[in-house]
Amino acid sequence: MSDVTQRAQRLAEAHESGATLVLPTVWDAWSANVATSAGFEFLTIGSHPVADAIGSADGEQMAFSDYIAVSKRIIGSVEAPVSVDVESGYGLEPRELVGRLLDAGAAGANIEDVVHSEGKRVRERQEHADYIAAARQTADEAGVQFVINGRTDAVKLGTDTFADPIAEAVERVKLMEQAGARAVYPVGLKSAEQVTALVSAVSVPVNATAHPVDGHGAGDLAALTALGVRRVTFGPLWQKQLAEVSAAELAKWSS
Repeated sequence: MSDVTQRAQRLAEAHESGATLVLPTVWDAWSANVATSAGFEFLTIGSHPVADAIGSADGEQMAFSDYIAVSKRIIGSVEAPVSVDVESGYGLEPRELVGRLLDAGAAGANIEDVVHSEGKRVRERQEHADYIAAARQTADEAGVQFVINGRTDAVKLGTDTFADPIAEAVERVKLMEQAGARAVYPVGLKSAEQVTALVSAVSVPVNATAHPVDGHGAGDLAALTALGVRRVTFGPLWQKQLAEVSAAELAKWSS
């Protein structure tokens, strides 16, 4: 446990530093080593790109045992602390989920509020906060400064689900911070105004998804930093960008 304890402490301290962290979203040992060779000190594993890499599908369609095995290989291939996107928890209770993540060496995890295994049911605000609180308690009892990145899809789901998606996201991130999340991840932010509303709601880092080439709707890394964003990840966008570039180059050989 000492190795994961040290890695989680490094990741937690980085989140508390006030610096804007960029955690490339990786899907195998190769991509993890590309990212660390480029100078990144922290990584996150994305369920979507892992699913694509192993021929499955996102939305908790992978067996968790397969996903955790991939994650363990990635974590073991680099010295950088690694966070793992676990969607809504793959049907596991928080104690078992965090226990298996710690066993794999994960320093943190994204936990979202859309329960894919239950027809994409959206957890109630407090229900999701309670899940995060239980995960936080499990890590604390293990003596690990595990970095929970509490995710809400309220903005992404839009007005079909919530009358005011931004206001809903604000209330959810506040509750997640109170529950012990060390970062919050309101997926789907597109503008500077939206980013500002969420950054202003909490004191922990807000995670924004950016494209590694095209940036974010609110601007590039400097613009996001100026807006107060303190954590940036790529979701499946780096993998998709590599696929587009590779397909274009390989097509020159296919005719």
